[in-house]
Amino acid sequence: MEYQNLLTELRDGVLIVTINRPKALNALNKGTLADLRQLFGTDALAIDGLKGVVLTGAGEKAFVAGADITEFTTIDVQGGLEMAQNGHDIFFLIERFSKPVIAAVNGFALGGGCELAMACHMRIAGERAKFGQPEVNLGIIPGYGGTQRLVQYVGKGKALELLMTADMIGAEEAHRLGLANHVVAQGEEVNKALEILTKIGKKAPVAIAKVIECVNTYFEDGEDGFKKEVVEFARTVGTEDFREGASAFLEKRKANFQGK
Repeated sequence: MEYQNLLTELRDGVLIVTINRPKALNALNKGTLADLRQLFGTDALAIDGLKGVVLTGAGEKAFVAGADITEFTTIDVQGGLEMAQNGHDIFFLIERFSKPVIAAVNGFALGGGCELAMACHMRIAGERAKFGQPEVNLGIIPGYGGTQRLVQYVGKGKALELLMTADMIGAEEAHRLGLANHVVAQGEEVNKALEILTKIGKKAPVAIAKVIECVNTYFEDGEDGFKKEVVEFARTVGTEDFREGASAFLEKRKANFQGK
């Protein structure tokens, strides 16, 4: 896998992805977004036995400190529509990815960076991490899902406050609000993410994928998550993984899931 601005490492079935623009605080430019589309839309899907993905930023200052503002200055309304839709499409690839994706937030996660972290299934925050949606300072609003996902994690009132004041919050407050799953010592973000993915990797892969689908359905307009759960539960009952899991439980042994 070759990318303009991503570094990848496959470690024990987990793909560690580092956004590698440290001089720009890993800001999301067109090239980086194209890389993320290629990775989550094609390349990662082809990795046999993939257990999950960890997404982090290069350097010690930032996960992703926002979108690349230099690319905003010449766009018009149509360009804005295309930019936002592109970001939405890519972040939905991450949110709907069939393997767990964890953001290891090792510094600033602002604007597009906060939106990227929120598109992941979980967030591990280093103790110096900062989250925020400061777009109103520029006279715009979040364009990559920030007005929607922030409400899901912190509730309407707090989301409105953060979106309208452009205030940043630290790791501990993000954890208290439900935006961060865990807070760890600075530099331990990836290790904690790997610990969680190792635990998940011992479970039935088909069931994990169905959990992601069903939870996402809760937030989709016009979809009935309860009906979705009924259908997907029935499908998991018909898998080889279920037969193996049930047999292992009754035989008091560890299950050997094959993802079938």
